[in-house]
Amino acid sequence: MKRHNFSAGPCVLPKQVIMKASEALLDFDNGLSLIEISHRSKPFVDVMEKARALALELLGLEGKGYKALFLQGGASTQFLMVALNLLEKRAGYLNTGTWSAKAIKEAKIYDDIYEVASSKNANYNYIPKGFDVPSDYDYFHCTSNNTIFGTQMKSFPKIDIPMVCDMSSDIFSRTLDFSQFDLIYAGAQKNMGPAGTTLVVIKEDILGKVSRKIPSMMDYKVHIDKGSMFNTPPVFAVYTSMLTMQWLKDLGGIKAIEAENEKKATLMYSEIDLNPLFKGFAAKEDRSIMNATFTLENENLKETFDAMVQEAGINGINGHRSVGGYRASMYNALSLDSVKVLVEVMSELESKA
Repeated sequence: MKRHNFSAGPCVLPKQVIMKASEALLDFDNGLSLIEISHRSKPFVDVMEKARALALELLGLEGKGYKALFLQGGASTQFLMVALNLLEKRAGYLNTGTWSAKAIKEAKIYDDIYEVASSKNANYNYIPKGFDVPSDYDYFHCTSNNTIFGTQMKSFPKIDIPMVCDMSSDIFSRTLDFSQFDLIYAGAQKNMGPAGTTLVVIKEDILGKVSRKIPSMMDYKVHIDKGSMFNTPPVFAVYTSMLTMQWLKDLGGIKAIEAENEKKATLMYSEIDLNPLFKGFAAKEDRSIMNATFTLENENLKETFDAMVQEAGINGINGHRSVGGYRASMYNALSLDSVKVLVEVMSELESKA
């Protein structure tokens, strides 16, 4: 039976990427496995260079003063690294959910952190708007897509200070002017590859402006100078992410995948809105095209619906405990056909109720 993977992370990956990655585990370099060759060998150095180049190419940031890094520690380590490298006196954070709240917590270790706005008052079911970002802040931090709550920023403030964005769950999913951001970070496991590596794209000229001494492992400049090879990189995660980015480029890039993502989201939200048995969690104007969150209006139908979902081969739609209900994560590699299967099950439940 075909399985339909709506897991929020680790994410669904293209089958051809999984096949090629698995082949590399057996034989990548003349009978040697990808995970047993030296990370300093030319075959893997070529992989790392291609991965970094593809990231900049897909984002349209080639030749614009940006560097791409593949680091370890997930986005959670970036909460700390951003503050270590950029925070001198004070910074502004937009609090739109669990991950932005954690970023705020880590940054507060070092200096003054201000919430420019928050949607915590409504359990993060919307994106705040109309907030001001003071020009004397060292930087502004936001989270573009909130996996748990199913909200997504549709626009970003026009500011004259560096803008940092956690794009862990919607990286490479929609067209944006990525040059408006001075630093982007994203854990690979939400929309790009397996867990184990984190993409960081940073404009070099924002670095070197803090007075503190930064530990080498936490210093962006060190990692840039070493080409993401300051320490042994997660070779499999980087390689698989490279394959995924190449797959995306071959499809036609971000513009092409955005069109597919819009189709999936439109289909999913149409069913949520038209089916009286379900209710969307996120405010309509802020709905994520990556993560659709919804609940059952009648909890007595939960057992029946869950059984139907399982029978249809649908995996990973249980909602996060912070929201409850259900969450359908529709990352780049999830097919429109899989969304159709879920929608058919939801429609069938209505006919049975």
